[in-house]
Amino acid sequence: MRKLRRLAPAALALILALLSSSCGAFLRSRTILRHGKPVSASQILLTATKEELNERIAKVYGAIDSFQATVDMTPSSGSVYKGQITEIKDVKGFVLFSKPSKIRIIGLAPVVRTKAFDMVSDGVDFRFHLTQKNLYVHGSNSAPAVSQNKIENLRPDAFLASMLVRPADPATEVPMLVDATDEDNASYILYFLRKGPNGEILPTPSRSFIFDRADLSIDRQMVYDDTGAIVSDTRYSKWQSYSGVMFPGRIDINRWKDGYGVVMDITKIQLNEALKEEQFQLPQPEGTQLQIIGTPILGTPKRDQQKQDQK
Repeated sequence: MRKLRRLAPAALALILALLSSSCGAFLRSRTILRHGKPVSASQILLTATKEELNERIAKVYGAIDSFQATVDMTPSSGSVYKGQITEIKDVKGFVLFSKPSKIRIIGLAPVVRTKAFDMVSDGVDFRFHLTQKNLYVHGSNSAPAVSQNKIENLRPDAFLASMLVRPADPATEVPMLVDATDEDNASYILYFLRKGPNGEILPTPSRSFIFDRADLSIDRQMVYDDTGAIVSDTRYSKWQSYSGVMFPGRIDINRWKDGYGVVMDITKIQLNEALKEEQFQLPQPEGTQLQIIGTPILGTPKRDQQKQDQK
């Protein structure tokens, strides 16, 4: 029996060879495609450990102290879970960032190019001026996004979390690597598992990153809540070097639970130039209605407030 078992692989190879030669008409070769192009024998998939991939994230994050970017924006409302997404085309935008967590985003309306919205965050609180509704919103970054008008649920902190990929926090996250390579995709998935207060590994990840094994660039980042549901899903493409710093030329942000998303195509970016404190200030414009998240809009009659809540 032992000899038969040892001969089994050789016998199987012989049978396959005989079948191949006698049944050639029944054989079919399939070309593997990745990124729409055939995979050749000369294309070698890159390998990396979880530590090396986390270090790549840290390198991208560490190289950026500030930036000013001009972008073409496509905001959208809706959700894949509800079966409908509505996009707003041709919105010009400007994004300013300064470490550790200051960010400002300005959007210009299509065609007329007047200011559609202006929002800023210092990492703790945010301020949001929605020009068309003459509305000025102030609240905590952790405030729930509850407006029926999903565009009003935009949060500058959500942009920051998507535009700048952060490495694992050793105090709260533990990296885990999965090889997700098959005939259609060549990817690594790097999960950041949550750590409990006593160092225990919790059952749901906090974040995950998908890397393309052709060049180990970051394709996608997903952020999860405590139940494992996706809070933020961001796709990255068109990575290129700007003054020696790698940055994605396209960032596609989707926040399905909040009911909105935005695609940003970078048209111009200046990295690591000094920004002034006043560039991150957004005082309430005179004559605007003030809304502090969680409270009614100040100065708005109750009847008008009810109409506004229904929009």
